[in-house]
Amino acid sequence: MFNEIKTHELTIDVVVLTIKNNKLQVLLTKRNREPFKGRWAIPGGFIRLSENLDDAALRILKEKTDVEDIYLEQLYTFGDPLRYPNARVITCAYYALVKAEDVEHIFENENPELVNWHDVYNLPEMAFDHKTIIEYSIQRTRARLEYFPISYKLLPEKFTLTELQRTYELILNKQLDKRNFRKKILTGEMLIETDEYTKSSSKRPAKLFMFEPDIVNSKKSLILM
Repeated sequence: MFNEIKTHELTIDVVVLTIKNNKLQVLLTKRNREPFKGRWAIPGGFIRLSENLDDAALRILKEKTDVEDIYLEQLYTFGDPLRYPNARVITCAYYALVKAEDVEHIFENENPELVNWHDVYNLPEMAFDHKTIIEYSIQRTRARLEYFPISYKLLPEKFTLTELQRTYELILNKQLDKRNFRKKILTGEMLIETDEYTKSSSKRPAKLFMFEPDIVNSKKSLILM
C-alpha cells in the first residue's frame, strides 16, 4: 500500500528596497489573517494556476501595495519545510531597488498602519522567514555593489558625492572614509561631472554628478541578478 503523497504550495514574496529618510528601507504589509496575523510581512501571495512567476510577482505587488511599473528580478527560492505553519509552502522571492520618489505618490491613499516602509536594520516582528529573505536581499545587494554601481537605482538622476557615499554606507551598513571613497569613485570612470550645483541656501553649494549613460541604460539583466 502506497503512503499518501503530500504536495506543496508555491508562493511569491517581493522585496522592495529604497532609501528614504536617510535610511535603507523595505516595503512591508501587515497581515490581516492567520498565520502570523498582525505581524509585518514582505508583500506576497499564492500563484494562480494560469500565471507564470513574473506575472504573479507583479500582480501580488500591485494587489498588496498598489505599487506597479517597477522592474523585478528573481532573488532566490526559499523552501525550508518549517517556514510555513501546518503546510508545505515554497516561495520564490523577487527583488527590486527603487527611487523613493518613483513610488511615493502611490501611497497617498494607503493606510500607513497596513502598508509602509521600514528600516532594514530595525525590522518589526516579522511573519514567516521574511526577515531572513530581507537579509538575503541585502547580502545580494552588497555583493553586487562590489563590481557594479547599482546605487544608481536608488539615487536621483543628479546627485552629490556625499549622497553617493551615503548610499554606499547604507547598503554596507558602515561608514566609509571620505577621501578614499572619492578617490576610488572618481577614478572608476563611471561618473560624469556636471556644471550644476546644489541650490541649498543653508550650505555651501556642492557639485552635482551623473552616472555614465552606458550604466544607466544597461540591460536590466545586469541589475540585481
